Amino acid sequence: MSPITVVEGRRLSLTNLDKVLYPRTGTTKGELLHYYATTAGALLAHIHDRPASFLRYPDGPDGETFFTKNVPPGTPAWVKTCDVPGSTAKNRRQVLVRDVPTLMWAANLVVELHTPQWPADTPRVADRLVFDLDPGEPATIVECCGVARWLRERLMADGLNVYAKTSGSKGLHILVPIEPAPSEDVTAYAKDIAVEAERTLPGHVVHRMTKALRPGKVFIDFSQNSASKTTAAPYTVRARAQPTVSAPVTWDEIEACTDPGQLTFLFDEVAARRERDGDLLAPLLNLNRARPLPR
Repeated sequence: MSPITVVEGRRLSLTNLDKVLYPRTGTTKGELLHYYATTAGALLAHIHDRPASFLRYPDGPDGETFFTKNVPPGTPAWVKTCDVPGSTAKNRRQVLVRDVPTLMWAANLVVELHTPQWPADTPRVADRLVFDLDPGEPATIVECCGVARWLRERLMADGLNVYAKTSGSKGLHILVPIEPAPSEDVTAYAKDIAVEAERTLPGHVVHRMTKALRPGKVFIDFSQNSASKTTAAPYTVRARAQPTVSAPVTWDEIEACTDPGQLTFLFDEVAARRERDGDLLAPLLNLNRARPLPR
C-alpha cells in the first residue's frame, strides 16, 4: 500500500518512492519528491498563477515521455484549475500549481513543469519576455553565454532588466520582466532582437528553427513568447540523462563560463546555491523591475 502523507492538510498518496528514475545517478522518485518539497518556496513563486503544462516521464527519462496541458484524469478536486483559451472556440482546463500540496501531487506524477509567459487572469497578455538559447552541436552552452552577454547589453539599451537561468538541458533562458503586453507584440519584439543578433553575430547566431542552419551556432528561439507556447519553469528538474535543473545563474557565472560543466546543476546542488545566493530570479516577481515593451 502506498504511504499516505498529509501536506498542509491535504492527504496525498505518494507512490513508488524507491523507484530509480535516473539510473546514471541512482536518483529515486523519493529523492525527487524531497527536492520539490524543499524547493517549493522559490519554485511556486514563479509559477503560482500560470497554467501548468506537464512533460511526464513516469519511468524516467529513458522511458516513455508525453506532454499534456489538460487536467490529468484522477486530479484531486482540491487542485485549482483554470480555463485557457484554445486555438478553437473551445477552452481547455489546466492546472494551477499554487501551493505545496498541488506541487507534491504533480511531482508524484513525475513531471517537468512548463508555464507560459502570461498569468491565468490575463490570458495572452505577457508579463515576461523570454529567449531560449539552444546550441547546435558542436556549439555548447559556452557559446550560448557569449550570445547571452550580447542580448543583455542590447536589452539593457532598451531600458529592460535582464536575468538568466540554465535550461536544464543544453542552453540558457534569458528572462525579462515587462509591463503587461499582448503576446503577439512581445513575440514581434523578440523576433526583431533575434534577427538583429543574427545580423550582428554572423556565423554564431541563427533565428530560424531550420535544423540545417543550426550546427555550430546558437539558435535564439523567440517563439516561446507566443501565447500558445511554454517554457520550462525555474527550478524544475528535467527529463534528461541526469536529474539536471533549470537553475538561475548570475551574469558573473555566464561571463566566466569556459566549460559546459560549469553551468550544469543537478537537483542536489540547488539547495546550496539558494542558501548562498537566494533566489536569483526573485527580481522577476518585483513589479518595480518591469519595464514597458519597447516599440
